[in-house]
Amino acid sequence: MLLVNAWVGVSGIHGLGVITHEFIPKGTVVWKLVPGYDVLISPDELENLPPAAQAHVRYYSFFHPDLKKHILCVDDDRFTNHSDDANQLFCGDHSIAKRDIQVGEELTDDYREFGKPLHLDARPPMGGK
Repeated sequence: MLLVNAWVGVSGIHGLGVITHEFIPKGTVVWKLVPGYDVLISPDELENLPPAAQAHVRYYSFFHPDLKKHILCVDDDRFTNHSDDANQLFCGDHSIAKRDIQVGEELTDDYREFGKPLHLDARPPMGGK
């Protein structure tokens, strides 16, 4: 769950991203895992979904190694893009601002911190092939 005033907008990195609408001081908790709000999906549950739903979950979620579940954020956090110089630090069940984040700046994660591949080819090509 995003805990700051930020929502999806045009990204300078990739398509859509999460743009801040408030100043976020260094150390602020930006995102927190909230079961019941965020969706936790086991590998078995994922495999029982239709192929289109599986592709959606794989594209927009990340696999939490400690919980052994895919975490699908239901708010705009799922649009957070990768940066090698991310402004958030993933801390297991929450993310904090690594530095001051200015109004209008895009929130970014280093996907490698939680095992998300940097190549986002999980979406099948047009036509489903």
